[in-house]
Amino acid sequence: MPRKLSADAGYFSAKNVRWLESVGVEPYIATGRLKHGETPPKVRGRPPSGLTPKERVARKLATKRGKEVYRMRKAIAEPVFSQIKEARGIRALLRRGLTAAREEWALICATHNLLKLFHATAAERPAAHPTGGWRVSSSLAPMPITATHS
Repeated sequence: MPRKLSADAGYFSAKNVRWLESVGVEPYIATGRLKHGETPPKVRGRPPSGLTPKERVARKLATKRGKEVYRMRKAIAEPVFSQIKEARGIRALLRRGLTAAREEWALICATHNLLKLFHATAAERPAAHPTGGWRVSSSLAPMPITATHS
């Protein structure tokens, strides 16, 4: 079980916060957006007693440490969705029904991870022979190269 969990506002509920705290996980869940021109509250000293779960989490996110933990989402979770949507062009699931959608998503994630491994090890692979072998195309898929005879 992780010691910290960060999530966007869609996952916030007092029930989720209480459950996470009961199992020893520190919640860093956005509680909503600030209005235009609104500044986050300044946080100093110990939190007052009697705060609601929403007030506790909002206060925690306003601290320097809270901002650092929540900011990590940009480097960990968000790029994956962007790469799947933009680079691979997957904008919707094609299969219907919860089971089918889960299976399709698992396949998308597996191929995403395989592509990451393929590209991470590209420098370690020997160069292909000029008259045959494999090369990587711009579409990220391996393509056979055939020798041409004149």
